[in-house]
Amino acid sequence: MSIRKQTLTRRQLLSQSAMFGASFAIGTGFVAGQAKAANWAVEVEHLKPETMATLIQMARDIYPHDQVADEFYAIAVKGYDTAESAAAIEAGIAALNAAATGIGYANYIDVGWERDRVDLLRGMESSPFFQQIRGGLVTGLYNQKAVWPIFGYEGESFSQGGYIDRGFDDINWL
Repeated sequence: MSIRKQTLTRRQLLSQSAMFGASFAIGTGFVAGQAKAANWAVEVEHLKPETMATLIQMARDIYPHDQVADEFYAIAVKGYDTAESAAAIEAGIAALNAAATGIGYANYIDVGWERDRVDLLRGMESSPFFQQIRGGLVTGLYNQKAVWPIFGYEGESFSQGGYIDRGFDDINWL
């Protein structure tokens, strides 16, 4: 009697791991994981703390990913806390807060509905301030190696011989 060794393709392993991870998160309590992710703080030198909080919320509204913790958004906007850019950032946030005041809120952070915040951002998307933040977020958020596994990105492949020999052609459903 021969024993046949069962092998998993990379794709099967990833899909089974994702299913296990989802059931584990539900079983152990997703709220506990979220509470742990909130145990961080960002120190600011040139911006007001409320300005940094608004930048983080703005970043989350521009590139919304529920599975990405605020910590990663804070890292993405931390680069705006410089002496050179502080005045422009404070002015941009003041304009954003003024727009929120125009619809009945004290400031942008107090706008409870994401849809309303996005409408405020759409109203200023042609401004240099918005374009500066949006452009910086592309690299500031998505170039963080700690975020890559959340999106299923394994990183560059060149140093490992490329994609051809690393599961690029392991499709088994055709």
